[in-house]
Amino acid sequence: MKILIIYAAVIGAMSVIAFFTYLADKIKAIKGAWRIRESVLLGMGILGGAPGALIAMNVCRHKTRHVYFWIINIAALLVQIGGAVAIFVFLV
Repeated sequence: MKILIIYAAVIGAMSVIAFFTYLADKIKAIKGAWRIRESVLLGMGILGGAPGALIAMNVCRHKTRHVYFWIINIAALLVQIGGAVAIFVFLV
């Protein structure tokens, strides 16, 4: 059970970081400042922040026209949910 809590905490922390990174990039886009690389934004979703990335995409209306952002973040979310299910089934 402890590993599932740790897994959820990591996903939660990465989601918060991803949300604020997307928000920062949106603000930079509005101001015309230097932007955060798309690879960084997508990497955050892949490394555990997919829930936060998807929420930020909707709340901030940022990167919503880029289909590959949707595909990669939804695929990452499914993998992260699958990881939680696997931990629950096999280790708890």
